[in-house]
Amino acid sequence: MGKASRYAGIIFDMDNTLLRSSIDFLAMKTEIFHFLAGSKLIPETVSLSQHTSSTLIAAAAENGMSEAQLQQVWAIAAKHEVAGMEGAGLEQGAAQLLDHLKGSHELVVVTNNAHSAAVKALGSTGIIDRFSFIVGREQMGTLKPAPAGFHYVLERLPYIPSHQWISIGDSWIDGKAAAGAGIAFISYRTSIEQMAQRGVAPIGAVDQLQQVIDYLYSKPS
Repeated sequence: MGKASRYAGIIFDMDNTLLRSSIDFLAMKTEIFHFLAGSKLIPETVSLSQHTSSTLIAAAAENGMSEAQLQQVWAIAAKHEVAGMEGAGLEQGAAQLLDHLKGSHELVVVTNNAHSAAVKALGSTGIIDRFSFIVGREQMGTLKPAPAGFHYVLERLPYIPSHQWISIGDSWIDGKAAAGAGIAFISYRTSIEQMAQRGVAPIGAVDQLQQVIDYLYSKPS
C-alpha cells in the first residue's frame, strides 16, 4: 500500500458490526428490567429508553445485587443471545476487511456477549482465526459502556499504547467504552449526530466496513 497505518490495533464490536445477528435486544432488556425491578434492585419507574441491558445491570450491581441474582440475569441474557445467534451471518464486507488487516494489525473483538457464545458465532462464520483473542463479558467484569473490556485489551497487549488503537462499533455503548480507555472510535451505520446525542464523539462514521481503511491511513484532521 505504501503508507504506514496510523494504528497498530483494531477493536471490533461483534453484533451488527461484524455479525448480522437477530438478537432481540429490546426483549432482552425488557425481561432483565422486569427481573431486576421485581427483585427491588432498580425502581419500576426506570425509563427503558435511557438504558441498555448493561446499564440496568450496572445500576442493580450498585444497589447490592447478589452473585446468585447476577447469574439469573446472565441466564436471561444467554437465552436471548443463543436464540439470536442461530444462523447469524457476516456483515457485508467483514471477511474482506479482516483479510486485508490481518498480519498488519492486531485484531480483537470486545463484546458484551458471553465468551463462549462469541467464540461459537465467530467460528461458525469462519472469521475467528483473524483475531488475536476475543473479550467477552467474563473477561471484562463490567460491561460496555464501561471501558473494562478495552482496558483488558490494553493490559494483554501493553506494547500497543491506547493512541495506537482504534475501535469500531454500531452502538453508543461501544463509543463510550472506547473513550473511557482513551481509544479513538468509528461509528458503523449510526450517524455522528445520533452518537453525539449520547455523548459520544466518533472520529468518523462509515456505512460500509471497507471504508474503515480510509481512517487507518489518512492523516488526522
